[in-house]
Amino acid sequence: MQLLNDKSVKRVIPAILLLSLVLTEPSLAGVPNSFQKPASGTGSGFLYVDTSRLNSFIRQGNEYLKKNRYKPDITKAYIDSAIQLCQKEGYEIPADLHFLSARYSFEIGDFTAVEEEINLAENLAQEKKDNNGLAKILLFKGLYSLRTGFFKESSDAYMKSIELAKKWKITGIIHDGYFGIASVMNAAGDLKGYRTNLRYSIDASTAEGDTLGLEEGLLRLGSSYIENDRNFHKVDSLLKKCLEISIVRKDTFYTGFSSANIGYNYYLEKDYDPSLYYYKMSLDYSIPGKQISISSNSLGNIGTIYRDLKKYPLAINFYEKSINQAKKVHDWYNLSWVYQDMSKLFISINDTSKAYLNYVLYKQYSDSLSKKSSSKGLADARIRYEADNHKKEIALLSLRLKNNRLLIFGFAGLIVLILVIAALIVISSKSNAKRKLSEMKRQISEITQANLRQQMNPHFIFNTLNSIQYFMYQHDKLATNNYLTKFSSLIRKVLENSQHTYISLSDELDALNLYLELESLRFRDKFDYAITVDEDIDSLLYKVPSMLIQPYVENSICHGLMPLHHKGTVKIDIMIDNGTLICTIEDNGIGRDAALENKKSRGAEHNSLGTQITNSRLDLVNSLYGTSLKTTYTDLKNENGEAEGTRVELQIPVMT
Repeated sequence: MQLLNDKSVKRVIPAILLLSLVLTEPSLAGVPNSFQKPASGTGSGFLYVDTSRLNSFIRQGNEYLKKNRYKPDITKAYIDSAIQLCQKEGYEIPADLHFLSARYSFEIGDFTAVEEEINLAENLAQEKKDNNGLAKILLFKGLYSLRTGFFKESSDAYMKSIELAKKWKITGIIHDGYFGIASVMNAAGDLKGYRTNLRYSIDASTAEGDTLGLEEGLLRLGSSYIENDRNFHKVDSLLKKCLEISIVRKDTFYTGFSSANIGYNYYLEKDYDPSLYYYKMSLDYSIPGKQISISSNSLGNIGTIYRDLKKYPLAINFYEKSINQAKKVHDWYNLSWVYQDMSKLFISINDTSKAYLNYVLYKQYSDSLSKKSSSKGLADARIRYEADNHKKEIALLSLRLKNNRLLIFGFAGLIVLILVIAALIVISSKSNAKRKLSEMKRQISEITQANLRQQMNPHFIFNTLNSIQYFMYQHDKLATNNYLTKFSSLIRKVLENSQHTYISLSDELDALNLYLELESLRFRDKFDYAITVDEDIDSLLYKVPSMLIQPYVENSICHGLMPLHHKGTVKIDIMIDNGTLICTIEDNGIGRDAALENKKSRGAEHNSLGTQITNSRLDLVNSLYGTSLKTTYTDLKNENGEAEGTRVELQIPVMT
């Protein structure tokens, strides 16, 4: 027997009204179809520009995103067209276009872009005094902050939207604001705060005549008393109010949902007759309304009631109907508990064979459900990590901007200090001064290079952890253990190497070889690799900057070899020429042009962080030693001019 909740229903209730609200098109206050653009030429007048085309793009983008949340590609086309029009005509990008871009980025999981766009939209709405649009933007900001795990920021944004709506008497906001805060409290495990804000949302819906919002609040509040701090009478009163409203509105979702939970409330009191009555009422609405998860839950619970009444054939019949419904929508939650209850039924009638079979099916779906929850938890953790990093970067940039004034004074003081030093240099020995300045530059370059090297370590570790996660998902304990052993060796090697500006070529190649072993374990039979070192090279004597070769090998594997439909090869050859190590990384992958097209198709328009850092480190080496070392890329082609892979040649200075 199970309570009907969000795990068993694909439709997520807290987001229904919020998304329907924020996906409507906010217009700039007082300027619905045109805005002011500075007139060209002399004078201080303004030219009024008709922006009907721009508004049309934004409106169509909003409508498409609202109807096709899981296929937002067309929305991106409308956004791009609107931005191109603004650039062509010299328009300022309006708040509602930034708002649309933020919601699009939210749907595709680009949370860095969400924060940038939503902040631009908020600032413009405040500047234009568009209170209606600002309230909707703040609601969405609350939803975004909740999704990324920033509960305080989410609660603050929702509260600001509520205060704005109350001040300017904006309808349709207050309910969603309180409901959003309730969702924050629920995520934080604050049951009292959750219920308090649900009551506020109910009051707001009642005051505004919002029956859909009222249904939503009553259903959530009533259901919260079923199992936690159980109160039969509160459940019965609140859910029956929801049921009355949903019947009048002919809303099959809320009618089926509320009547099912009323039935469960009676079941917990062992009052089976009214429990059956309300579960069957739920079926009367959920089946015609095609609310399959609700009907599956109700059928399964009816089966459990008949099981408790020892009417076993009836119970089995309803269990089987529930299973058939759940399988239509891949509802693992309902399948899990229904098979568990069936197993208990067969145990009670001493049919151990069927009890065992149903228990196996229960464990199968239960494990799948746990795995799905774990995957979502890891994905959410990564989202929170990326969002937190982005917030820290913005905070650091803000701090730097605040310190600009101090830097100006500091720079002026530095000029005075330089003049004093110059006077001292004239007095002192010129050769001694040059030696000290040269040593100073060397130290600065080494410190900068050490900083870049530290940036490389977390980048590499993050990518390797993804591989370990993959084997964990596959439940491959042997491979996971082997992978963890090699990974720990690699981490130890990286940590040892990071203590030095330069390491021996032997240590660098050991770390590279460990990395390649890890990747070959992850992508079984996907590629072969070979590392060749010229016999004239003393790998223990020659020293190179640490973690310099690995990022280019990573690019060859991830972007060159992975998209291949056949087994690939990556070769690393190292030779020496005039005191410079020549490292050649060659693969037989799809080539740089095809890799770039793959990136664009996935919406990935950034370059590899690892290779960017490596190029920066080579630039520092050039500056430090006066060399002209560089990275050379060569696109390999066959006789027909088709891509056959990529060759990267690194020129690395050696130290002894």
